[in-house]
Formats: sequence, C-alpha cells, structure tokens
Amino acid sequence: MIHALPVASAIHRAWPLTRITWILDPRWSELLEGNPAIAKIHPFPRQSFRGPCGLIRALRWYRGLRELRPDAVVDLQCLLRSGLMASCSGARVVLGLGDAREGARFFYSRSVPVGKDEHAVNRYLRMLPALGISVPEALDWAIPRGLRPEALTTNEPYIVLHPFSRGEGKSLTTEAIGAFIQAFREKSVLPIVLAGAPKSLPDFGLGVIDLLGKTSLTELIGLMRGASYVVSVDSGPMHLAAALSISLLSIHTWSDPRLVGPFSKNAHIWQGGEILEQNLQRVPSPERVFTLSDAVAIGHFTAKMTDS
Repeated sequence: MIHALPVASAIHRAWPLTRITWILDPRWSELLEGNPAIAKIHPFPRQSFRGPCGLIRALRWYRGLRELRPDAVVDLQCLLRSGLMASCSGARVVLGLGDAREGARFFYSRSVPVGKDEHAVNRYLRMLPALGISVPEALDWAIPRGLRPEALTTNEPYIVLHPFSRGEGKSLTTEAIGAFIQAFREKSVLPIVLAGAPKSLPDFGLGVIDLLGKTSLTELIGLMRGASYVVSVDSGPMHLAAALSISLLSIHTWSDPRLVGPFSKNAHIWQGGEILEQNLQRVPSPERVFTLSDAVAIGHFTAKMTDS
C-alpha cells in the first residue's frame, strides 16, 4: 500500500478531476486520511471472510463491486483476488503489471511490462506512462501527520526499534533485541522506543519504552515522525519510515533489498553481516542468520548515526 501511494498522487496531479476509489483493508485506512488524491475508500473486509459463512459473505462483497462502475481499474497488487476485484467491478479497462501472479493477468485488458530486478516502487511507477502520465522527479507519498502516542513518556529525542515482522524468519529474537539495547546504551543515552505488534518481552530497564501493541496506525506515524533514527526489520513500518524520509537501518535476513528494501536515500541496510548504504543495486548475500554479534554491531552503528 505504501509503495502505491506515489502512483495515486501522480494520477491526481495529472488529472485533478479524476475520482480515485481505493479498495483497501479497513485496518490500514488511517494511512489515507486527508490524502487529496483519494476520493473514496471501498473497504475490503477480508477478516470477515473467514469461518463457515465467510465464502458467502465474500461472494456478496465481490458482487457488490459492480456498483463502483469505474472507467478503469489499476491493479498494482497483481494477485488473483485483486484481478477478481477488477473483473467484478465491470470496468471497461483493466491495467496490471506484466509480472502478475496467480493468474491475475487473465483479467487484464493490458499488461504493463516491468523489469526483473526493479524495486516495487519503480515497478508501480511504470503504470504512469501506460496511462499517459509522466513519472514525477519528486515522489509525493502524502503520508498523514499522525499523532504523538499517548503512551510515549519522554520529551527527549529518541530512537525507534521495530523488531517484529509477519514474514517468516524476519523478526529479531528476544536475545538479539537485548544485545542491541545493551550495545546502543554503551554509546548513547537516547531512549529506545520498542514499537510494533504486541509481544511479551522482559523489562529491559530504564531508557527503554515498550510501546509494542500500544499504538494505532496514526500514532505509529506520529512516533516515526518524531524519531531521531529508526531500526527495523523488513516490514510495513520500515517502509513507512522510508516514505517519511527518516534516517533508518533496515534488517534483511533473506528478502532482497533491491526489490523490497527501503526506498530512501536516508537508509542503510543490513544483510549478510554487512551494513551498507541502500542504493537499490545491492547484490544480496546468501541467506545468513542474524546473530547476537550483528545486533551489537547495529547497536553501535545506530549510536554513531544518532550522534552525527
């Protein structure tokens, strides 16, 4: 969703009278608050499609898409479900990307070619020339301002550590989190804010503020905006920090930072035991387990970056 925001902004800037409807899981609708490009959010309540009656509810929802009556559908997710959405909407024109999966391309009236090793943001931007719109030099992410979390108990500068991801093998262990905290404390006195999904962790002592599971998406945006530095595993909040142009370090255990790394000149990446600037040309190292020594190195590196 974050990667698609510049496409919506560019369409709105080129065609200001066009009304864009975004089909979206309502859990993430806060990310579009106040976005001038979006005229309407059409909720995709995927959580309600589970269980014995989920299929019936899903069929009714897909049938209801006909009421949208769009002139065109731009499918950037390019999966079976998004292709079905496009087809069920009754749009005269459906555009998708050439590397669509799960048979989604069979629903398109036109497939836009993409490069094999392109970052997701650049892949999505290829949709603009297909619409007759030039790719802007400066991308507009239109991220809302966000709110300062009520549970944030410090008025001092702070860093954010986002240690968990839904992707298998991406999250940090409790031991790695502890090693990072200890290493950072050796070099810096800034508070460390733990953010992200709820998980029980030990008390890491003074200087560590545990906000895991205690922020809304709007508050997470506000928390990121106020951070001096962000350290995150490969995840949605990492991409949020990149879109906000916050200085950050992204940890990639197996995902390719050329394709799904932070799309930001203010970012560094860890992969294969190395910390490098993100230039979207990194050749990924073979999969390597993130060790406690890596956590220590990242802790010291973060302290150095915040001091500078």
